[in-house]
Amino acid sequence: MAPPPPRAPPPRRAALGLPRRSISSRPRPLSRLARGRERDHRVLLVGGAGLRASSIPGPLGPAGEGAPRRSMHPPPPAAGVAMDFGQNSLFGYMEDLQELTIIERPVRRSLKTPEEIERLTVDEDLSDIDRAVYLLSVGQDIQGTSVIANLPILMRQNPTETLRRVLPKVREVLHVASVEMQLTAAVSFLTILQEESMSVHTYAHSFLQVILLHLEHRDTGVSNAWLETLLSAIELLPKETLRHEILNPLVSKAQLSQTVQSRLVSCKILGKLTNKFDAHSIKREILPLVKSLCQDVEYEVRSCMCRQLENIAQGIGTELTKGVVLPELIELSKDESGSVRLAAFETLVNMLDMFDTDDRSQTILPLVKSFCEKSFKADESILISLSFHLGKLCHGLYGIFTPDQHLRFLEFYKKLCTLGLQQENGHNENQIPSQIVEQEKKYTSVRKNCAYNFPAMIVFVDPKNFHMELYSTFFCLCHDPEVPVRYTIAICFHEVSKLLSSGVYMIHKELVTLLQDESLEVLDALINHLPEILELMSIGGESSVQENKLSSLPDLIPALTAAEQRAAASLKWRTHEKLLQKYACLPHIISSDQIYYRFLQRMFTIMMTNNVLPVQRAAARTLCIFLRYNRKQEQRHEVIQKLIEQLGQGKSYWNRLRFLDTCEFIIEIFSKSFFCKYFFLPVIELTHDPVANVRMKLCYLLPKVKSALKIPADMHLLQQLEMCVRKLLCQEKDKDVLAIVKKTVLELDRMEMSMDVFQKKNYEKDLLDQEKEREELLFLEMEQLEKEKHQNDGRSSEKSFEKKRRESRTPTQSLPKNIPISVPGPSSSIPSTSKEIKKSKLIRSQSFNNQAFHAKYGNLDKCASKSSTLGHTPSVSGLMRTAMLSLTDDSFRTRNISSVPASFSPNPVLPSTSRGTGNTADPKNSGGKDVQPRKATLKSRKSNP
Repeated sequence: MAPPPPRAPPPRRAALGLPRRSISSRPRPLSRLARGRERDHRVLLVGGAGLRASSIPGPLGPAGEGAPRRSMHPPPPAAGVAMDFGQNSLFGYMEDLQELTIIERPVRRSLKTPEEIERLTVDEDLSDIDRAVYLLSVGQDIQGTSVIANLPILMRQNPTETLRRVLPKVREVLHVASVEMQLTAAVSFLTILQEESMSVHTYAHSFLQVILLHLEHRDTGVSNAWLETLLSAIELLPKETLRHEILNPLVSKAQLSQTVQSRLVSCKILGKLTNKFDAHSIKREILPLVKSLCQDVEYEVRSCMCRQLENIAQGIGTELTKGVVLPELIELSKDESGSVRLAAFETLVNMLDMFDTDDRSQTILPLVKSFCEKSFKADESILISLSFHLGKLCHGLYGIFTPDQHLRFLEFYKKLCTLGLQQENGHNENQIPSQIVEQEKKYTSVRKNCAYNFPAMIVFVDPKNFHMELYSTFFCLCHDPEVPVRYTIAICFHEVSKLLSSGVYMIHKELVTLLQDESLEVLDALINHLPEILELMSIGGESSVQENKLSSLPDLIPALTAAEQRAAASLKWRTHEKLLQKYACLPHIISSDQIYYRFLQRMFTIMMTNNVLPVQRAAARTLCIFLRYNRKQEQRHEVIQKLIEQLGQGKSYWNRLRFLDTCEFIIEIFSKSFFCKYFFLPVIELTHDPVANVRMKLCYLLPKVKSALKIPADMHLLQQLEMCVRKLLCQEKDKDVLAIVKKTVLELDRMEMSMDVFQKKNYEKDLLDQEKEREELLFLEMEQLEKEKHQNDGRSSEKSFEKKRRESRTPTQSLPKNIPISVPGPSSSIPSTSKEIKKSKLIRSQSFNNQAFHAKYGNLDKCASKSSTLGHTPSVSGLMRTAMLSLTDDSFRTRNISSVPASFSPNPVLPSTSRGTGNTADPKNSGGKDVQPRKATLKSRKSNP
């Protein structure tokens, strides 16, 4: 009988080119097993030997007990057919193997069994004290920990019963308590003392012995927790209690016969006790123990006691310190253990102020020199600490250095700044890689500490000698290959700038280098004080002329823009947000045109495209500040138009939400009249927005919009606002928006409207708004004066020649210069007073180019006072009033609005809601034709102050 033909392998879909089904759509036996694991909680472990489906009861059993059986092994290849090892074939086999490697374990239906839940159940009728006693007696560990954590609450509610019934149970439990319960008890005991829920004597009698008992717990963390509780309690306990309960037992605890841990605890307690006793008691009772512990056989005890000598010196005074503490420090500085020598060195540095000049020069200075020499030759253990304390050390020993010693310490610092970077500090060939990595970390820490001490070293060498002595070192620190070093020097960059003062121009390039650093951590550290640094850069330098503002540093603006783009491309949006906030200082640093062409458009892009809300809001606020100090009306109108069209009327509701955020910033930064003129109508139009979120945000903004109105000038705007609110109340269908509208209506009704005249309640706000409006009008007039100056510069030579020729022909008709002559016509002579007014304004205009005006201060008298030296001293106050453009005169305010030329008037596409009549500027007052009417008005104000 012929054998049956071998079974052919099933076709693979990938091999046939058919689309492969998802794993979830294919029949998976193991998933059926997962559904049946609630019946038999067996662990199914699948190994390399495979698993027969017939051995599994349930749906995977023999045929007829579920779905058709599917072999878990791949079928053998047919006879005479070569096995296919192609990618598609192997992919199919791998899927089956992946299914076999699933490990299933039983899953408990609940976290606690019924028996465990029964043990955790407590009678609800028990009082707090009874419940605490019950849980401490028969409860589980977590319940006892909860009772101890709530012990301060029980002491506040019922201190008597807590001390009588609960505290004894706590003492019993703590003997066998877990680490978590011990740590909780240490915190609770200290909280009870700090809350003063009982007298100090009662606390000492009830709790202090428990604290002292657990100081030598076998767990180091628990022992340190109880020690911290005791040290904090020492500050609050009375002197007699400390003497009897702590100091007297400490004599036996500090003996050599006690454990090392006991002696370490004694060292720390002695350092704390010196602040509670007088010098005589310290000398008689504490100093003998201190000397004994300083000479302990264990280096850990000597090191610990050495670090407490600073506290002991403060308690015993200068004389005893010089006679007792200083000799011990000198002896410990020569100790065989490196950790003891390190502790002695750090203690000496911290105690420099307590020693006189003789001790510093004769004792401490030679000791420090030996430390520095040993750090490079034989003992590198103190190198990190030495580099960290070097600035304080040089400052404390500054007066006793000879020129040679001064130079040696400076060279030592320079060597530390390049440690690990020079050839002589290369790695030894015999070192293993782990040692090399450890040494590199140590060298990096040393250079980081040197960067930390760099401002102190500038003081050490004198800022005048910075370029010759420390500039090369500063350059190396700013270009260090390790990020922590550059991060540290970026943190103290502003301090270096302050110290250099007028010589800050020497580190311009290093500022650009750090702004372009590849690590965002360095950039984040630098921008914390970026406004301060840029301001110092702008006012410092070799000359005091500030016409071009950082013109000597052309790479600054590209570095600032590159830093922002690098922060935007990263995931660290907080750094990006902070950088955009700091860019608000740029109007004080660079020119208005540079901001407009390099930064302002970028703010728009961020508002439109960035996905992080805080970043968008930061960009919106910075853009408003850029707009506030922009010097050209055309650019201002372009920005306003973009805000309204691309944000306020944008297709995306997200952009319209950002428009409302921008309007909120405009109300804060600009004057009320500016907002009402350009942004009131676009904001009100959003009451008809189809998106509920936009209408909701608008409702929150409406109170601020109303606060920007003034009565009676803005009565028509108030009526429009009330009409929009009524429509929202009547037509709003979204319940959430309607609820907010109702709350907003109540808030609007309670608001008091601002008046054109000052009120006592809002005097400060009205005064600030008046200053803002003055500045905005002053910007307009200064811009017009600058335009006139440029127009007249081309004709100045012809006018002067014509004037000389006319005077030569009619010499008898010349009049004194102090008599004003007014002849109608565009080329009429100008009164001398008007000339001086224009000249003073031009000077102020130039000063605004050099120093940006800060809206918070609003002190224009400083700018106006510069023009007082030009002549006519008696009329300075009148000129200042004219320059300040006082808004208390309504007629003068109308004159200012009407005399603005057409180039200043809003673009026709911009909505304009001017106060009062709402008339636009007269087109006749354009170009040079506006000169004469404005001069005449100024003259009339001069004659009628």
